[in-house]
Amino acid sequence: MKLERARLRRLPAMDALLSDAAAQDLIQQHSRDLVLAALRAELDAARQAIMAGQKLDSAPAAIIQRARENLLGQQQPSLRPVINATGVIIHTNLGRAPLSEAANEAMRNAATGYSSLEFDLQSGERGSRLAHAADMLRDLVGAEDALVVNNNAAALVLILSALAKDREVVISRGQLVEIGGGFRIPAIMRQSGARLVEVGSTNRTVIGDYASALTEGSAMLLRVHSSNFKQIGFVQQPSLSELVSLAHERGLLAVDDLGSGTLIDTAQFGLDPEPTIQASLAAGVDLVCFSGDKLLGGPQAGIILGKAAAIGQLKAHPLARALRVDKLVYAALLATLDHYRRGEALERIPVWQMLARPLADIAETARAWTNPSGGCVIKGESTVGGGSLPGTTLPTWLLALDSAHPEALKTALRRADPPIIARIAGGRVLLDPRTVLAGQESALLQSLASLRETGG
Repeated sequence: MKLERARLRRLPAMDALLSDAAAQDLIQQHSRDLVLAALRAELDAARQAIMAGQKLDSAPAAIIQRARENLLGQQQPSLRPVINATGVIIHTNLGRAPLSEAANEAMRNAATGYSSLEFDLQSGERGSRLAHAADMLRDLVGAEDALVVNNNAAALVLILSALAKDREVVISRGQLVEIGGGFRIPAIMRQSGARLVEVGSTNRTVIGDYASALTEGSAMLLRVHSSNFKQIGFVQQPSLSELVSLAHERGLLAVDDLGSGTLIDTAQFGLDPEPTIQASLAAGVDLVCFSGDKLLGGPQAGIILGKAAAIGQLKAHPLARALRVDKLVYAALLATLDHYRRGEALERIPVWQMLARPLADIAETARAWTNPSGGCVIKGESTVGGGSLPGTTLPTWLLALDSAHPEALKTALRRADPPIIARIAGGRVLLDPRTVLAGQESALLQSLASLRETGG
């Protein structure tokens, strides 16, 4: 106990710490109150370490340096750019789809000044923000009308609340999915006030199951894309055309929740075919909804397309205002849709650039990374992610880093600036060039070289 008391007495006084030149520099960079709080926290930590019999450098320089590091850490925002080297293209935890340069520029233009968000430049009168994306989407896919809300779950809630409240919505048991974050389709439907009617079995549902379940209280037949899983083997679901025909014969609505949704055929890249937005509209659905930030490659949004009468009811519902998007989302979405209109989506939208990237190009990049990193190139697989094309992978080439402590190396990469998010397989740390954006490659290589030099 005497030793601990002696060590406690040797701790520097706060006045002495604050008068130190290094602490004065910190005060100039931050503020006296912030530096005082940081130093006080370090002194408290030093006292606790001494009382616990632990070794902790308690010299003034060491205390001030730890305070400096903590202050720098506090300055870092929690939402930061990262380098996605995981090979998961639409990575939900990393913000899903990165935006194109044009979409980023459109957001900057909308953010740094006033805009015609709700102003009609032709008439000089108040306009509607809903018109911006609606006009573009009508031209792009031939839908009668369109509405944009803040995500696809919101789109489904709005559709059910406005068109099926207190009425029955018929859905296959095989489509009662759970999407990311623990949100389940049945819970969303209950929240909307619609009554869920389950038909068929988990693996097999036929059109007769829907027909047998219809009553005078039925309002809608709903198809929901399985999103993040797929069934194989003894499985069956009716076609969308069958659902539409049955719904319209009985005077009901047919709604297709595509989840991700795509305007481009994914089969051309060796992937399973993902249901397209155009195919849903061609089948005659009343409404189709999908995400803006997955295979579309734009900002987070829920996009609803379909018959003008149904969209009109959605626009008039009170929830439509609560779920609307702001000028930045519209700016990014319009710029993204314009890439499709111009026929340049594969060249300009990052998600499609990654999907279409030639394997030889990925291999060349991976080989270029071996020199600064000391790693080697191995075959691997990339995934689409984001609930799109579950179980489907793309061949890729990976940079493999051997380490006696792969978890420690993975952590060191994550603590780089900018953070590098990698994965571990087979005892190696793996980095996939497919998902590393061109503008981030230099920073990645610098971090790899630095870790190699320090033995990180």
